Amino acid sequence: MNRKLRMGMVGGGKDAFIGAIHRIAANMDGLIELCCGALSINPDIAKESGEMLFLPPERTYLTYEEMMEKESRMPADKRIDFVTIVTPNFAHFAPAMAALEHGFHVMIEKPMTFTLDEAKQLQQKVKETGLLLGLTHTYSGYPMVKQAKAMVKDGALGKIRKVWVEYPQGWLSQLSEREGNKQAAWRTDPKRSGKSGCMGDIGTHAAHLAEYVSGLEITHLCADLSIMVEGRALDDDGNVLLKFNNGAKGVLMASQVAAGEENALKLRIYGEKGGLEWAQHEPNTLLVKWLDQPMQVLRAGGNYKGRLSDYATHNCRTPGGHPEGYLEAFGNIYRNFALSLSAKLEGRTATEQMQDFPTVDEGVRGMAFIDNVVASSASAEKWTEYRV
Repeated sequence: MNRKLRMGMVGGGKDAFIGAIHRIAANMDGLIELCCGALSINPDIAKESGEMLFLPPERTYLTYEEMMEKESRMPADKRIDFVTIVTPNFAHFAPAMAALEHGFHVMIEKPMTFTLDEAKQLQQKVKETGLLLGLTHTYSGYPMVKQAKAMVKDGALGKIRKVWVEYPQGWLSQLSEREGNKQAAWRTDPKRSGKSGCMGDIGTHAAHLAEYVSGLEITHLCADLSIMVEGRALDDDGNVLLKFNNGAKGVLMASQVAAGEENALKLRIYGEKGGLEWAQHEPNTLLVKWLDQPMQVLRAGGNYKGRLSDYATHNCRTPGGHPEGYLEAFGNIYRNFALSLSAKLEGRTATEQMQDFPTVDEGVRGMAFIDNVVASSASAEKWTEYRV
């Protein structure tokens, strides 16, 4: 295309954390421009945020309904191509459905919706319209996560036997939702976050990463969720045993009361011939552990073509030795979405590397994970069938 993709944003005003992250990620490759927004349910914040982002006053909307309606009536060379939704969980479904109904493609924060039923409705609408829906499971955007996935897919480890994923944080070790922490307040509120706290917030990331890299699907689970901080309404800690569709077994741990931990996501996968280990604290490194030879250390780098998979190097932005982190991984999700959308608008078929971003189908599995974990934890049965 000889132009940038035009983006509208729902949520993400000046008082929001994740909105700024989305804007940085979308802007990173020069493929996308923010053209309009319904940036807050507070009219004053919405207007101030629009001014801070240099949006025209007439395209700084006070509701997402107004934005969808007015943008859809604009000439083809002016109206937005897609909408990105960065609101709390309870406010994902309605603007996403409205965007699809008005012919706009969608990028959305995870978990995709408030309930599994809403997720299935979005999945059906995407099928009906043929529009794209991307989901920001950020950690799948790291180059060495993609290298790990490619190695598993190519059979380098043999049949996968064990998947081990852990995601400890410590930021909710105290009842900070009652101490003015806005991020804690909505994430621990069942009316805004949903039926799960920790597992809905970060457990879904861990589950997605396990399925994404292994290429497997969870079929059964056995969960134990806990509220460790007295007075909290939703789980802040959990442990889950997993069974996968090839017979592999897994362990998933997520906690937001692991005092002193920052964002210590780690994945280990073991097959017949060896294992892989990746940690978000050292994202440019992938450890490859062989059964019959010394461990290898693989490093990310755009200059390692032929040594790393095409999926890894496609998502590297610099030569080896230049750290690429969370923002770049986030940017890779947006870039692949943008490249796929541009190809679609031009009538071309996007490459497999371009199409490598989470979609509505992963969104449905994420909501199913939340439902199944909560049901399993509440059940007296040891194992619960994984229902989608």
